[in-house]
Amino acid sequence: MPEHAGSGRALEPALADTQTDVEAVTRTAAALSRQLRQARTAAATGQVRDLRRSLDSVVEQARELAAAAERARSGYDVDERELLASGAYTKELLAAAAEAGVDMFEEDDRLLCYPSVVTVLPGELALAVDRRRERRLRPSAVVELLAKAQRAGPRFRAEPFLASLVAAYDLVVADQGKQPGAVVKLVDVYAVLTLLPGQARSYSKPEFTRDLYLLDQSRVTETVRSRRRLRWAASSGTRQSGVLTTVGRSGQQQRYWGIAFEAAGDD
Repeated sequence: MPEHAGSGRALEPALADTQTDVEAVTRTAAALSRQLRQARTAAATGQVRDLRRSLDSVVEQARELAAAAERARSGYDVDERELLASGAYTKELLAAAAEAGVDMFEEDDRLLCYPSVVTVLPGELALAVDRRRERRLRPSAVVELLAKAQRAGPRFRAEPFLASLVAAYDLVVADQGKQPGAVVKLVDVYAVLTLLPGQARSYSKPEFTRDLYLLDQSRVTETVRSRRRLRWAASSGTRQSGVLTTVGRSGQQQRYWGIAFEAAGDD
């Protein structure tokens, strides 16, 4: 099992061991509960010899229960905050995904696992999965959660996203003094979409890039109201600055750089 400096041990084996310990506590608690029921019955009917024997057993089982609970508590020796902050948990999660055959990639400070974007939040001892808080941290459980999301497919509405893109595109074109229909960088479009304070945190660049890929896959290119058609920039743009990268359905990296919007009737 992998170990990580400063974190005591990896989370998956630590939780597996603790689960086993807690199951032992549960069995001891069940035995104590049976002895208590027997003592209650003996007291209710006045079977004093059985009552004394049951009470002695209750005391013994209670001691065993306390010892088993203490073993479970002391056996769980993980520094969760350090594990998440150090990057060790991220490596463990990537390894768990690889073992389960689920494609996951690290991009900046996010994990990309189509169609989900995962952020580790050490301060909250939680994850953000597509901006929703997730406090289940066991790597195998997280990977199963992400695999389930893959099987269900993305919840994505292409038309509203396309409409927001064309509105941001027009602002970038005007700000940069370009002609209508000119190619602009997607990083500039993203800057407009997240112009208000805090929006870049609530809608990260990896999430934006994931949505670009989902739009690309949807084949929706024409806005309903303004009759504008999306044109992706030439692939040579991916060699320039400002390239945005995400992970596609097949696990391969997808890159986006620029877009343009033209009148729907133009060739």
